[in-house]
Amino acid sequence: MRKNKRFWPAVIWTAAAVLFTLLITLVDVQNAGASNTPLGFAGINTAVHNALGTSPFWYAVSKGLGVCGILTAAAFAGLGLWQWYSRKSLKKVDPVFFVLAALYVVTIALWIIFDKAALNYRPVLEDGVAEASYPSTHTLIGLVFFGSAVPMIMTYMKSGTLRKVLALCAAAAACLTVLARFLSGVHWITDIVGGILISGALLSWFLLVAGRVGRKTEE
Repeated sequence: MRKNKRFWPAVIWTAAAVLFTLLITLVDVQNAGASNTPLGFAGINTAVHNALGTSPFWYAVSKGLGVCGILTAAAFAGLGLWQWYSRKSLKKVDPVFFVLAALYVVTIALWIIFDKAALNYRPVLEDGVAEASYPSTHTLIGLVFFGSAVPMIMTYMKSGTLRKVLALCAAAAACLTVLARFLSGVHWITDIVGGILISGALLSWFLLVAGRVGRKTEE
């Protein structure tokens, strides 16, 4: 029963992410944005962008949160390395850190793949250059890095009050990253949605696999 509770959400999130990514290459594709390049769901995307505009403030907030997300991931990577060092054996490192490392690797790999094989470009130019836009990588990194930090904090923090505060902060930072990136206006709305769906898929598989290795460790 527990397997189904985590397996099927992971499958559904993954299917939704794949389907949505496919749809942005097929539905209402028109040239749009500062680079006048093909954009799926062009009508919705341009309407939202024109109504929203751009915000240097929220852009700076999203950039700062992106750095915090990377530092958060680095902290847990450091904890895994510390276990390796202190326990004198890679086999004695808690298995969840290997699952977490795999999550980080897949996230970064997707970041690189989508950057190289751009499905659309940002509505505004970055230093005069058209940059890949789908999915919003700040949304992807923010949700994955902060989102995966929540169960890790709840597992490895000893203090009940501090643990809850830090977990809440991580969850809030994930949500604020998405909101800030959206309000910044440097992405199309479908880039944000795509980032959420892909992140949801990655986190769902992380929770599924981490839960399994955790139970095996206890046994």
